[in-house]
Amino acid sequence: MSNITVVAEDIELDAPTLIEGLPGLGLVGKIATDHIVEQFDMTYYAGLDCSGIPEIAVYEGDGRELLPPVRLYADEERNLVALKSDVPVSAESSPQFANCVSSWVQSRDATPLYLSGLPHQKQSGDVPELYGVATGEASSLLDDRNIDFPSETGAISGPTGALLHRAGKLGLDSIGLIVQSDPQFPDPEAARTLIKDGIAPLADVEVNTDDLVERAEDIRQQKEQLAQRMQQAESEESSQAQPLRMFQ
Repeated sequence: MSNITVVAEDIELDAPTLIEGLPGLGLVGKIATDHIVEQFDMTYYAGLDCSGIPEIAVYEGDGRELLPPVRLYADEERNLVALKSDVPVSAESSPQFANCVSSWVQSRDATPLYLSGLPHQKQSGDVPELYGVATGEASSLLDDRNIDFPSETGAISGPTGALLHRAGKLGLDSIGLIVQSDPQFPDPEAARTLIKDGIAPLADVEVNTDDLVERAEDIRQQKEQLAQRMQQAESEESSQAQPLRMFQ
């Protein structure tokens, strides 16, 4: 059974932008989404009960409330929704999870931004490169923001890939943002590029990203345990972009 339970019914959204923050390569999507939720003090909007989400209860350090591990947060003023996930979604259940999320996207006429890291061994001083792909008629949004095409043929795996695949089948407008990321460790610098050059212009919001790099070491330590769990999982369970030569 799949269900999305709204807990903040007073929030009104009009064809919002959805930012997807599932754990994946370099944790770039999660780091970026968590940062935006915190920066805008977004409101806990809904809990997700979709196939593939572990049935665990999450608690935060400043309260007693138990939360589902995958949640939606909303900012009515910015017409923005963020999918915040504290756990990976299993690869086996990715199609059902994608159906669950896509049904909500379709019902709210939302434009989702699906986020993925591309394995890249950066040299000191390198700025991560950002690429954009799209379904439906969303390519024009990438053109308008001067977001580049991918530099080589590739594929996006894991639940993020399933979300994009489902959007394509349904003919929904959606965007996939792909950023060069560290393949082994959490990558706040890549998350900053994702926000600054992708999410912010597409969602038409201003996001202060200075402390993402300033707090890079703290963020890496905070996310290290999750990153280790992601590495232990089968490779297809982790959302990431990969050159197709890796499958040949």
